[in-house]
Amino acid sequence: MFRTALRNVLAHKARLLMTVLAVMLGVAFVSGTLVFTDTLSQAFRNQSAKSYDDVAVAVTSELNPADPKAVSGLSERTRQKIAALDGVADATGRVTGFAGVPDKKGKLIGVGWSNKGTNFVAGKNGKDASFTFASGTGPVADDEIALDQDTATKGGYQVGDRVRVATTGPVETYTLTGVFTTEDGAVSAGGSLVLFDTKVAQKLFAKPDTFQEITVRAESGADADKILAAVKPLVGDDAEAKTGKELADQQAKDIESGMGSLNQMLLGFAGIALFVGIFLISNTFTMLVAQRTKELALMRAVGASRKQITRSVLAEAGLVGLVASVIGFGLGIGLAAGLRSAMSAFDLKVPAGDLVIGTTPLVSALAVGILVTMLAAWLPGRRAAKIPPVAAMSSVHAVATTKSLVVRNTIGAILTGLGAGGILLGVAKGGGTGRTFIAGGAFLALLGVIVLIPLLSRPIIALARPLLNAFGVAGKLSGQNAVRNPRRTGATASALAIGLTLVTGLSVVGASVGGAIDRATTDQIKADYMITMASGDGLSQAALDAVAKTPGATAVSPQQAGWFELKKGGFASVSGVAPDAIGKVLKLDVTEGSLDSLAKGEIGVESKTAKKRGWKVGTTVPVTFADKKKGEVTVGAVYADSDFVSPIIVDTKVLNAHDPKPYIPQILVTMDGGPSDAAEKAVMTSLGDNPAMTVMDKKDIRDSFSGAIGTMLNVMYGLLAMALIIAVLGVVNTLAMSVFERQQEIGMLRAIGLDRRRVKRMVRLEAVVISLFGAVVGIGLGSFLGWALGETIKTSLPDYALVVPWGRVGIFLVLAGLVGVLASLWPARSAAKLNMLQAIKAQ
Repeated sequence: MFRTALRNVLAHKARLLMTVLAVMLGVAFVSGTLVFTDTLSQAFRNQSAKSYDDVAVAVTSELNPADPKAVSGLSERTRQKIAALDGVADATGRVTGFAGVPDKKGKLIGVGWSNKGTNFVAGKNGKDASFTFASGTGPVADDEIALDQDTATKGGYQVGDRVRVATTGPVETYTLTGVFTTEDGAVSAGGSLVLFDTKVAQKLFAKPDTFQEITVRAESGADADKILAAVKPLVGDDAEAKTGKELADQQAKDIESGMGSLNQMLLGFAGIALFVGIFLISNTFTMLVAQRTKELALMRAVGASRKQITRSVLAEAGLVGLVASVIGFGLGIGLAAGLRSAMSAFDLKVPAGDLVIGTTPLVSALAVGILVTMLAAWLPGRRAAKIPPVAAMSSVHAVATTKSLVVRNTIGAILTGLGAGGILLGVAKGGGTGRTFIAGGAFLALLGVIVLIPLLSRPIIALARPLLNAFGVAGKLSGQNAVRNPRRTGATASALAIGLTLVTGLSVVGASVGGAIDRATTDQIKADYMITMASGDGLSQAALDAVAKTPGATAVSPQQAGWFELKKGGFASVSGVAPDAIGKVLKLDVTEGSLDSLAKGEIGVESKTAKKRGWKVGTTVPVTFADKKKGEVTVGAVYADSDFVSPIIVDTKVLNAHDPKPYIPQILVTMDGGPSDAAEKAVMTSLGDNPAMTVMDKKDIRDSFSGAIGTMLNVMYGLLAMALIIAVLGVVNTLAMSVFERQQEIGMLRAIGLDRRRVKRMVRLEAVVISLFGAVVGIGLGSFLGWALGETIKTSLPDYALVVPWGRVGIFLVLAGLVGVLASLWPARSAAKLNMLQAIKAQ
């Protein structure tokens, strides 16, 4: 039977081509993902281990005013005590924060989140072991800096140049004293690194004589664990001390975890592509079995058992899967190499290292390819085994029995009902729990619709018949051909339906969330401009003071992030604002009290929080401030829920009294005469034309949010593209095999007057009808899922309302029709070229 299987594969290799391509693409996605993430993981692990080679112990104490658990940093005195311990060669203190450098045109070099600044620490030899200088020396004066080599090259800077450096405050100009190379992760990620003198860095990023981190280098032969035990009593419980090996291991675990998340996401989309491929494979083997009814019946007649027939079909599938897996694995390696190169093209550097091709990607590729192919061929194999020997005397292809169709439709109805119930239950529960129910219900509903899709094909395709009739005989025949074999049509359309279900669901949620953000921006923001840091860090008090002096500014209010610790209920997020300006920059619908009370040191509370905690105007609330001091605040106003402020607002003076280094993520500005080019220029000038600060008008604010949503959708579309490509191959495959199966019929049509042009039209219209049928099912189910998911996020996005992106839906339908036309090119051409007499004689 194995020889028979091999002979059949070789005999039908052209018809199995699309199956090989489908499996090959899915396997390439899986193996490429595994090789790519393994390569990145290994490269970053090696870099991490290298960065901790000389570190015996590291002590960290982050300074973050927005974090309720933030600690106060490490003092210079603590560093000196650590440096004096036995076995310690030296102890180096570091502070780190945002620092960006513009190029000669004023544009920020690198992406904001990976632009960093830190301090240069000269050892006994005048060098800092963490940096290797290609030219010049490190900064030792207040007006000196050093730059990493990539940033200096991109900006066209040389030693001795004057360089503008942007931080969270006004831009300052420094003299470039040196250019260095480094293995720092920020630079590897495409960012920049600026070195300052230690006192300057402390002033910019921390407090005088305070560090965020102290790294300890041991003397030769000293034990790191003993040094760690001696260090811990010196730094107290507020700081964290670990050996360099522990930190390298922890960072390796973090890298593994991060890559694991990326791995799971990419493999999830690869799984979708393979799931779609199952329909193509199953359809192919179903049609091959139907076309070989007489052959299989003869094998039964000469003694082959049902098990042998099934094994023969599965052996064919295994051979096809093996060939496709080997080719797909090779393609996956190329894909991984291409992705790595693409990262470099987007200025995202990957540490040096070879591609990591382990046994896991190879085994996974072979297992996935072979198992998926054999799984998809199992049902056709079972059907083949049921062909009776007497069928050898008939030329009629095997047809589905009434009983099998009833069973199929019953199972489909049950699955669809359970899925719909799960989705509706998720809508009722809402939140994260609701989305979990919706995910499970969506899977069942999708399976149910796929099982039912042959039943749906007749009534839905019947709606298109009036349009098809306009194309004459070719149109009528295409409509009849599309529903002649509902199972085949359903399996072909299912592949497109799955992809468009996911794409449409994402589009509906994206459009609805984008609409809610647009409405919130329009309705709640009165300010003409919003100022933020490109890095996502906070703005400085100096920046706020500078903006307040802008000519023409009528109202300026920060959005200062803070917190209160409540007697009951843990920490509460607080926004510090300017009492005299908040009503002019934001629209807050006050339901009780007045925002004027903020000037008296009272607080404003959103209505949902007030209701939950039982507060009202006049309520006195005991709180603990950021400096651990206890006090009381009084509720002076209650306002409707807002997307742009915290549940509690208070005068910035109240927060600043307990927090010497405020965290200001945003500044809102209203200008006399409204937004204009001149007004925007005035604001930028007041900030010293800082390239690290972004000044956005209302349109920019909307675009920043909707842009993020658009980017996310585009990434999702790109990852789903593989599934859609396989769906297209499915349409090509079905049509090509259908043309082969209907050779005699096409020959008869040609004989009675249907010319080649109309034969081509018939096949093309059939392809378009099947593609549009799949698209309609997918768009309908996707819209339902998009509505359900939207209902679960209503509570967290008050302005949310369902928006169906009709324009995009129209594009999906047009693309589905185009897919049908393109997929039919080869089969239509093959059908038109059939020799009339030979086709009539075909069996």
